[in-house]
Amino acid sequence: MPGMARLSLDLLLLEIEACLKSGVSMFALFPAIDDVLKDPVASYSFAKGNFYCNAISEIKKRFPEAVLISDVALDPYSSDGHDGYVQNGKILNDETLPMLAKMALAQAEAGVDIIGPSDMMDGRVGYLRDVLDENGFLEVSIMSYTAKYASGFYGPFRDALASTPKFGDKKTYQMDYANVKEAKLEASLDEDEGADFLMVKPALAYLDVIKTLSESSSLPIAAYQVSGEYAMIKAAAERGWLDEDKLVHETLTSIRRAGASIILTYFAKQFAKQFFNKNA
Repeated sequence: MPGMARLSLDLLLLEIEACLKSGVSMFALFPAIDDVLKDPVASYSFAKGNFYCNAISEIKKRFPEAVLISDVALDPYSSDGHDGYVQNGKILNDETLPMLAKMALAQAEAGVDIIGPSDMMDGRVGYLRDVLDENGFLEVSIMSYTAKYASGFYGPFRDALASTPKFGDKKTYQMDYANVKEAKLEASLDEDEGADFLMVKPALAYLDVIKTLSESSSLPIAAYQVSGEYAMIKAAAERGWLDEDKLVHETLTSIRRAGASIILTYFAKQFAKQFFNKNA
């Protein structure tokens, strides 16, 4: 994607420093894993010394004021490319939960502030909350990917992480984009299981879902303006068809207007510089 890159730790630290100076203080970290480290049980995700957890520790050491949000799902680490554990061509929900818990615990030990389960397995919020609490991480929050839809907007991100499924698709555990009632049900379940934030992903095609959850839940609603949304705006602007700065402001405002308290967007630093810190 234009303006986006995989970053080694040294460059990541420089980027976080620049973002903090611009007024951006929350960061969602995603790992790009070499294929040789992947296996069916995503063991590298909780292996001692893995670079993702090392990066979390180093960032918190250098910038304790930075709020770090992790990603909890098997797909970056799985040789199958799915968010859950695969056996005989099927995703096994309950067998996935202990693997997710090991991953979340490793991230909490590294110093992450907010766990972000993006896997969409049933019951994983309560399972992770119990494991975190039992190990003394009561103050580590959970931002659940509550309404994560089986969307066509994820393509650039999956290419960047090389996490495209090796077979089939993710429709058996991600949500049907025609269904808003399921989002309300999932929100209720995640809230009961101990989530601290509920996320809707993607954002622009799901403003009605954001609004529905913001009106039906007492928890803060996060919305993720995903890679495809970013790429469309960038591509149109590069062709001279649309004004990028105006679109950034308009789309982010629409997400906020729909009821999102938190917005995850690739435009964060650009937006902060443009509207809050023009001299940065």
